[in-house]
Amino acid sequence: KLQKEEETQIIQEGTIIYLKDLYDHVVQVNDTIDVYREMLASFISFFMMLNSNGMNQVVKTLTIISTVFIPLTFIVGVYGMNFDNMPELHWEYGYFMVLFGMAVLTLIMFCVFKRKRWF
Repeated sequence: KLQKEEETQIIQEGTIIYLKDLYDHVVQVNDTIDVYREMLASFISFFMMLNSNGMNQVVKTLTIISTVFIPLTFIVGVYGMNFDNMPELHWEYGYFMVLFGMAVLTLIMFCVFKRKRWF
């Protein structure tokens, strides 16, 4: 209370009414600030979730691309070794068969990704 007992007359009776009204307004403003703070926290959380989902999509796309190119890089690395005892090096269509095999492998991986709805 603003006035404890009648013996303390620091604040006049008419002023107490205005101070109580002022107190009510301060409480109302404080409550409004609390509501806005909660709304702002919710907006920040929502914004962070959207950014996180966007980053997840980017990482998912990069993972799919890496998954496709790692086996192809391995095949190219094997055929990049300079050995004479690789029979397919002496075939007339060896180069085209390797390219065809790599294309088929890529197509199979894309089909698997589509079926699992990763891509």
